[in-house]
Amino acid sequence: MRWSFIIARITGIQIRIHLSFLLFLGWVGFSNGLESGWRASAGGVVLVLLVFSCILLHELGHAWAARRFGIRTPDITLLPIGGIARLERIPERPQEEIIVALAGPAVTALLALFFGALCGFRLPTMTGDLQGWSDFAAKLFTVNTGLLLFNLLPVFPMDGGRVFRALLALRLSYRRSTHIAAIVGQSLAVLLGLAGVWLPAPMLLLVAVFVFFGAGSEASQVDVREASRGLRVQDAMLTKFTPLPAEAQLADAADLLLHSSQHTFPLADAQGLFVGLLTRNSLIGGLNEAGPLGAALPYARTDLPAVAPTHLLSHACSLMQEFDTPALPVLNAEGGLIGLFTQENLSELLIMESTARSRFFPWIRRRSKQE
Repeated sequence: MRWSFIIARITGIQIRIHLSFLLFLGWVGFSNGLESGWRASAGGVVLVLLVFSCILLHELGHAWAARRFGIRTPDITLLPIGGIARLERIPERPQEEIIVALAGPAVTALLALFFGALCGFRLPTMTGDLQGWSDFAAKLFTVNTGLLLFNLLPVFPMDGGRVFRALLALRLSYRRSTHIAAIVGQSLAVLLGLAGVWLPAPMLLLVAVFVFFGAGSEASQVDVREASRGLRVQDAMLTKFTPLPAEAQLADAADLLLHSSQHTFPLADAQGLFVGLLTRNSLIGGLNEAGPLGAALPYARTDLPAVAPTHLLSHACSLMQEFDTPALPVLNAEGGLIGLFTQENLSELLIMESTARSRFFPWIRRRSKQE
C-alpha cells in the first residue's frame, strides 16, 4: 500500500503503518494536550497505541488461521480506520473462509475478556481521564467489545460479511454469493454513513466509505477470477511493445510514455533477457528525483516474478495482486522477454469474454484448449 512503511516483521508477515496513522496519532496527542495538558496528551497517545496493538492481534488472527490452509499473508497495514491483512488469496471453500473470518473476532473476544477481568468488567469513567492501568483496562475492554460486535455485522467485506458470504456459498455459487453479500454490505454501509453524518462521527463515515468501495472491489475481483477460468496468459498478453535497454535513461521511457500508448516499460539486456520493469508511477518519481538524464534501472521493479504464456490467467492475476504491480513480464523457456501481462489487457479480454462468450472471438477458447 502506498504511503506505508515497515515497522516490524512477525512470523514472516510485514507489519506496516500508513502515514495517515501517524498524522492521526499526532492529532490525538495535540488535541488532548491542547484541551487538558500534557498528561492527557500522553494518555491519549498510549491508549491509541494499545487499541491498535489489539487491532494488530486481530489481523494476525486472520493471518495465522489462513496459514493453516496454505495461504500466506505478505503484510498487515495499520490505518486510522483499522487494520488490513493482505492475504495472497481468499479461501474459496466456505468452511475455510468461515474459520479465517472468525479467527480475528475470536482474538478480539479473548482480549475483551482479558481486559474485562483486569478492570472487573466495569465501564470507563464518563470523563475519559485515564488515571491508572485500571482505567486503561476498562477503556480497552469497552473498545474491544465494541470492535467485536461491529466486526460481526454482516457488512461485506468485514468479518461478519465474509461469514455471511461463506454461508451463502454453501448453497449458491461463489460468484452469486459474493454479489449478494456485496449488495447487502453496500446497503448497510450507506446506513452506517448516514449515521456517521447524523451523529456526527467522522470515523464511522470513513469506515462506511471504505466498506462500500471495498465490497464493490472484491466483487469485481471475483468476477475477474471466475471469467478468467480456463484462459491463459497468452490470451491476454501484450506482444506489441517497445523494450528499453538496461542502460536506458528516464528520458527514453518518458518519450515512449508521451508518444505511444505504453504505460509500462520493460528493461532488457543485450541478449534480450528481462532485467526490470519501470511503471509510470516509478517513472514520474524518478524524474522528480533524478531528472530526465537519470538511469531508469534503479527505479524499475527487479523483484517481479515472470510468467509463461501457458500459465493460467488466475495464476498471473494472483501474482499481480501479491506483488502489487500493474504488469508482469512474460518470458519464454530461455528467459527471453516475449510479452507483457497487464491489467489493461486483462480487462479488455474479460470485456470481450463477458460480451460475446467466444461467439465472435472463438480463437480465445480454441487457443486455450489447445494447450
